[in-house]
Formats: sequence, C-alpha cells, structure tokens
Amino acid sequence: MRAGQIIPAGSKIIEYAGERISRVETRRRFLHGSPGKKRGLNCLAQIDSYWTIDGAVGGNGAELINHSCEPNLKLRKVRGGLWLFSLRRIRKGEELSYDYKFSAKGTRVVCRCGAARCRGTINLK
Repeated sequence: MRAGQIIPAGSKIIEYAGERISRVETRRRFLHGSPGKKRGLNCLAQIDSYWTIDGAVGGNGAELINHSCEPNLKLRKVRGGLWLFSLRRIRKGEELSYDYKFSAKGTRVVCRCGAARCRGTINLK
C-alpha cells in the first residue's frame, strides 16, 4: 500500500479493523488460519493479553500494509482499538509499513524488507 498524498509526522492514518476475538480463538486461528484463509497467512494484531483483531475477517485494508524493520508507521492502542500513526513525514507514493513485532518466542519468520538495519526476522530479538 502506498501513500496517496504527503502525510505529516504524527498523523492518524487508519484503524486496524477486523473481527475482535478472544485469546482462545486467537490461538486457534494462529494454528489453523482465519475463516477462508490458509494457515500461515496471519492478519492478527493483538490489542492486549485477551483481545486480538483479525484483519482477515472484516478488515479495511490496514491488514495489507507490509512489515519493515525501519517502518514509517507505528501501531498504537487507542480507546480499545488499534490505529496506525505516521512516525515521520511520508512522501506521496512511498510504501506504508510498520514493524509487525512478532514474538521472539514464536516460530521465527524470515524478514526480506530490505531495510539498511533489517533484523533478518520479523520476530523481536
């Protein structure tokens, strides 16, 4: 996904929308996939220790934003929901990205973001 216009630093961009699910359902979908999606295609964003948003079910496009180890967006909890905010000024046409920050304890996922300071994995170290 690319920016359609110049975006100032600190701007609220888009809500991470989708179905709100419990930790039990999150675990099930992580292992078996979301309804209509293959296992391994993960659009899960954790709100807190209990609730998660599954962007694969009722998402609004935020779930399509790519990962980067040097992102221009940051995911923040706002009033019980998740929103993406710009970390810096973003040029028109620039690819939007945020750090997925997968758990260091989970299965290691190789990162191919191409950033100068790429961790080599989407997981936190």
